[in-house]
Amino acid sequence: MDVVALIAIGLLTGVTTVLFGFGGGFVAVPVLVWADAALGADTMRVATATSALVMVVNAGFATVVTPRRVLRALRGSGTLFLLLAAGASAGAVATRFAPADLARWAFVAYVALTIADLLLRPGFLRSCTGAGTAPDAPRPLPAVLGAPVGAVAAFLGVGGSVMTVPVMRRAGHTMRVATALANPLTLAIALPATAVSLCGAAVPAAVDAHVRLVGLVDLRAASALLVGALPVIAVLRRRPPRIPDRTYAWAYIGLLAVVTVAMPLAA
Repeated sequence: MDVVALIAIGLLTGVTTVLFGFGGGFVAVPVLVWADAALGADTMRVATATSALVMVVNAGFATVVTPRRVLRALRGSGTLFLLLAAGASAGAVATRFAPADLARWAFVAYVALTIADLLLRPGFLRSCTGAGTAPDAPRPLPAVLGAPVGAVAAFLGVGGSVMTVPVMRRAGHTMRVATALANPLTLAIALPATAVSLCGAAVPAAVDAHVRLVGLVDLRAASALLVGALPVIAVLRRRPPRIPDRTYAWAYIGLLAVVTVAMPLAA
């Protein structure tokens, strides 16, 4: 996949970062699996590691430009952030030793189960209370779930928003607020995952595939995705589109479905 195509897809990751809180990793993983298919058994490891770096930059930038009044809902979540980071470190290490296809098919299975949960269990398609940014709004995620969420998110390369947005939605947040809060939570997961990945073992197939890696990270692909994503994030954060809440929720599910179908095709 050439640089121009990756930049174009980066535009999409910018949109998903702002609108859905994905940080770009959720969309980037299938794309990177295609881009680095020549790496063979190491393709998924490189894809999840590279997506983590993309998420650090995208989610970090999106968090910086998020209104402070929205981020106030995360007050008192210090323990949650620490546990997310600890779990992410463990998940990133596990990715290096897992069988080649395990993370790929676990990714598909997890997202498919998430779609079923969102459709069948009440509370996601329609906000329970519409609490939004009220000062006494529920915390976005119980701290006890931080470690498992961080571990699974880093292992699969999904960033955490696939898990945190539904929880925040059922806690009463609007889609706009739930997806905005997903970015700082994604940052807590992506930072340690990226640190572990940059120190990853060498990939022998990278030489023959002419892919330059730093640890397990494909910097060329990550840079191209970010060139496309960052301007989009800046524009959409300043002028967010007005989307009805229920339509917003359906669009979230639709994007999950598209990526679930795309991942097996990348095999």
